Amino acid sequence: MRLAAAPRPPRRTRAVLAVLALVPLLTTLGACSRADRGPSADAASDRGPAAELRLGYFPNVTHASALIGVDKEFFARELGSTKLTTQTFNAGPEEVSALLGGSLDAGFIGSGPAINAFAKSEGEAVRLVAGATSGGAQLVVKPGITAPEQLRGRVVATPQLGNTQDVALKKWLADKGLAIGDGPDKVRVTNADNPRTLEAFRGGEVDAAWLPEPWSSRLVLEAGAQVLVDERDLWEGGQFPTTVLIVRTQFLREHPKTVEALLRGQLAATEWAAGNQAEARAVVNKQLEKLTGKALSQPVLDRAFTNIQLTTDPLARTFPRLAKDGVTAGVTRTAPELAGFADLRPLNTVLAAAGKPGADAAGLQK
Repeated sequence: MRLAAAPRPPRRTRAVLAVLALVPLLTTLGACSRADRGPSADAASDRGPAAELRLGYFPNVTHASALIGVDKEFFARELGSTKLTTQTFNAGPEEVSALLGGSLDAGFIGSGPAINAFAKSEGEAVRLVAGATSGGAQLVVKPGITAPEQLRGRVVATPQLGNTQDVALKKWLADKGLAIGDGPDKVRVTNADNPRTLEAFRGGEVDAAWLPEPWSSRLVLEAGAQVLVDERDLWEGGQFPTTVLIVRTQFLREHPKTVEALLRGQLAATEWAAGNQAEARAVVNKQLEKLTGKALSQPVLDRAFTNIQLTTDPLARTFPRLAKDGVTAGVTRTAPELAGFADLRPLNTVLAAAGKPGADAAGLQK
């Protein structure tokens, strides 16, 4: 039997019904869009533990928690089945290239290059997940140089163009009204690997250097340099992030538990160092000898360690100033917007599990 067709509603009614039919679809799509921007997106992209974690750091005392974490297998123990592969660098810009190029997953690095990596990728490529070291950088000079203006016509070295100490030096020179360039009234800034700077200072080619530990201590104790500026004196409470830990954003989203494992290893290394200071110094020295071919003398090692504080706190409150310092130093044209730079959720999960207070993102975490 053939059924009669239902009468069609008026045209205006049909239009209203069509719009109403779209509402559930639009609501669903809107929810998906919001999920892409929120924590649920991270959960959706979680692929479980990574097969491998590629970690970068420097053969410097300011990277002591990394050196200890590797040597004492704190990282390996927490990572479990995830293979740990390590690579060392002389300065931050090299490590930034490796992170942005995808050949590293995480890196202990200076605060300046960490900001640059975030800015270069338009806030996409990396996230600040922890601190590592506060303090441990000084401007050391030849005997007889006792005031900033005496650096005019002199050569001052930093580890690499745009690295943390390079920015700190140029910001300080700008604050003192000292121009950078050639000529008797300007300060000539040069960049060199830390071992080369030590040789150049001894040979009279360099008059001063803004360096991280242990290199500032080596110039003082092995080459007769004197301290003109301890960078701690330029910061409230003497705290500033010399070394932090950043992770590729994609790796963090796909392997959040692996990042937590890395942070547990770092926390274990930091706490072990605090409770075993003499052995911690020996472990760091052993790693430095392995990586550079030469161990530090005990006086250099002891002096370097007195100038640093190991901490998982990234001191996020300092980063807006650090971003502006890059502009003042002439390294960047504009200070990058840092909202979203930090993701301290993994760190604070680890700290909470250990019964410790969380770290403050200071507005850097979306």
